[in-house]
Amino acid sequence: MRKAKSKNPVFLLDEIDKIGVDWRGDPSAALLEVLDPEQNYRFSDHYLDVEFDLSDVMFICTANTTYSISPTLLDRLEIIPFSSYTGEEKLQIAKKYLIPQQLKDHGLKDSEIEITDDAIKEIIDYYTKEAGVRNLKREIANLARKSMKEIVLNEENGQKDKNKIVITKDNLHKYLGAPKFVKEKVAPNGVGVVTGLAWTEYGGETLTVEVAMFQGTGKLFLTGKLGEVMQESARAALSYVKSVANKLNIKSEVFKKNDFHIHIPEGAIPKDGPSAGVALVTALMSIVSNRKVKNDVAMTGEITLQGRVLPIGGLKEKLIAAYRDGINTVYFPKKNEKDLEEMPEYVNKKIKLIPVEKVEEILVDVLEKPSLKTKK
Repeated sequence: MRKAKSKNPVFLLDEIDKIGVDWRGDPSAALLEVLDPEQNYRFSDHYLDVEFDLSDVMFICTANTTYSISPTLLDRLEIIPFSSYTGEEKLQIAKKYLIPQQLKDHGLKDSEIEITDDAIKEIIDYYTKEAGVRNLKREIANLARKSMKEIVLNEENGQKDKNKIVITKDNLHKYLGAPKFVKEKVAPNGVGVVTGLAWTEYGGETLTVEVAMFQGTGKLFLTGKLGEVMQESARAALSYVKSVANKLNIKSEVFKKNDFHIHIPEGAIPKDGPSAGVALVTALMSIVSNRKVKNDVAMTGEITLQGRVLPIGGLKEKLIAAYRDGINTVYFPKKNEKDLEEMPEYVNKKIKLIPVEKVEEILVDVLEKPSLKTKK
């Protein structure tokens, strides 16, 4: 503050989610006294042993995720979430800023190198996994260096007039090597197989929910590194299916004589949250009724024991993931309709968005015939 020569400067505390706790103390405890407006007007500087008024200072903190921040410290902060860049936004940033910057930094001319849009999309999808564009910048810089080396070698071999280097989707591996990330294609929906939607700190992802039923005593097995909330969501989904089975002409003996195994692939990746509830119900209902789930359909929403579909977070990122993976229809909670205002136009045009309040609305639509019948 002495350097700023101001009593009310702006302080930026970068990446407070990386704060570590060890035997030397907990920095987040000190931040409580600094950031809390109820007590920072008499902040005590232990080095000078005097009190100082910090209430006029504006503190801005950044973090990639709030999960690792102390709940007590988080309570003192006003959270302003920023969504990750979409694939289309990253493409435009690369074309208009990153590529021209890297060509200039490496002494390359537009007449010497061309990077096609398909190549940029390939880098975004298979060589980087991030919310921002830091790694994308690194990979483009790598392309520039490899291209410069090729141009120099051509000149040494007397091929100075060789046509400019064109980097496409097909020859990208020659410059960047094998893809660093492999994206599994969306598994086709089937009996006991449903596509859900998930939010991660890197953006949205499609999520395959698989259910197997086999002879047993009514036990439920959960695998796929599921968090506590997701495990509870799976148990709630099974309880709901049991509660409506009689109305849907499903014999209760099915649940007594069989075990159910719910698995969400990519088992090494932790998964948590309640938004897979409707997908879990649909997969369970599909397996007990032996009816296939329609293809090119995805869904998201929290489920209650009465079958109500509750709102979820990250709808924008989830719908962009559905768009990217070729999903045609998405069911989402009706109370999330307000989130559609920030949806990119190209997503709204391509995907049929169906708001629902009850899970029965999804089951009637996505489970293939014979249609659900209710006993009178």
